[in-house]
Amino acid sequence: MSERTDTPSSTPQPDFTLDDAEWRRRLTPEEYQVLRRAGTERPYTGEYTDTKTEGVYRCRGCGAELFRSDAKFDSHCGWPSFFTPLAGGSVIERTDSSLGMTRTEVVCANCHGHLGHVFSGEGYPTPTDLRYCINSVSMTLEPAED
Repeated sequence: MSERTDTPSSTPQPDFTLDDAEWRRRLTPEEYQVLRRAGTERPYTGEYTDTKTEGVYRCRGCGAELFRSDAKFDSHCGWPSFFTPLAGGSVIERTDSSLGMTRTEVVCANCHGHLGHVFSGEGYPTPTDLRYCINSVSMTLEPAED
């Protein structure tokens, strides 16, 4: 279950922390822009947008487990979409008022890396009526063992 927080001051501190210079060394420029600066990759360009491989999606910044492939669905939005994160607080949801609109940002609970946004509403073919639109560049896929 994810945790909803409305202000950064009420967001718990990350368990995994690095200084900015170490994040820049650890991540590619595109990964850094998305994970540490809340950027967004262009739609339909991400590595996992159309992936059907079974496994666990992990945070590219810290390796924490975020989503399972059985929660992934094709929402035709241009980014990998999931209807629920892993149980146990793998992600934090918080209000994002950037770009002149209010959305719900999704960050890794372990390192607070920006992952994407979650949207709600009927019409999504999911059991939760939620669509977690996640940047491929913010994750790695660990394929399931056969």
